[in-house]
Amino acid sequence: MRKNTKLTAAAALTATLALGLTACGTSSDPASAGDSGAKADESKALVVAASPVPHADILTFVKDKLAAEEGLKLEVKEFTDYVLPNTATQQGQVDANFFQHKPYLDDFNKKNKTTIVPVVDVHLEPLGLYSKKSKDVKDIKAGQTVAVPNDTTNEGRALHLLAENGLITLKDGVGTDAKLSDIADAKGLKFKELEAATLPRALNDVDAAVINGNYAIEAELKPAQDALVLEKAEGNPYANFLAVKDGNADDPRVQKLAKLLNSPEVKKFIEDTYQGSVVPAFGAVK
Repeated sequence: MRKNTKLTAAAALTATLALGLTACGTSSDPASAGDSGAKADESKALVVAASPVPHADILTFVKDKLAAEEGLKLEVKEFTDYVLPNTATQQGQVDANFFQHKPYLDDFNKKNKTTIVPVVDVHLEPLGLYSKKSKDVKDIKAGQTVAVPNDTTNEGRALHLLAENGLITLKDGVGTDAKLSDIADAKGLKFKELEAATLPRALNDVDAAVINGNYAIEAELKPAQDALVLEKAEGNPYANFLAVKDGNADDPRVQKLAKLLNSPEVKKFIEDTYQGSVVPAFGAVK
């Protein structure tokens, strides 16, 4: 059993509110304890918020196999949604997070006036189209319902995947933030917008669903085998990265973790564990 702390959205929100009411300057409050950036106390554990799969699994591998040799203490807190990891990082309740890609972060920062910044790319989780009723993308026909993620960037990503595979046609010039109103020709398909985490459970109720890689894996789907179509890795802007609040990237603990997350050992772990369902995407965030 994993020993990381696992927080559901409700539990994490409760923790967020409780921490927000604590007195300023306590040792349990990283934001007010003066331990940010290059002046951070390296003897303290680096607390990282992460989605369970594959993010927390990768961090746990680093924690168990690599961190001690680098003198890094690492604590992983699991979150099951796409909002609280950023708010917890912004508010100093965690030191960093690992769950998102650049288009999502850019949209989140803009809407929430947060100042989260990427540190280093780690991996890509190809988005895929799944169905329990069809064996081939050609079987998706007019009149059927396709579920897509309801957050801005992942919905756009999903619609581009559908367009690239001939299921819909988007209006000319539509970017990564495409929405349902940007569909020029739905070719008779109906769409259902759902929270990304619920999409695997919706497969029984719709004809097909576009599902994020991490949620597909959690639902015991094998993207490389089970997806009717899958995003291409080459040139993909949706690599997932380690992120921190602006000003904290120079924290020596963050730099140690960034180095380890781009190590040959982590590359091998990703390739051996996920067999193409998650692929390494190391390097500076573009």
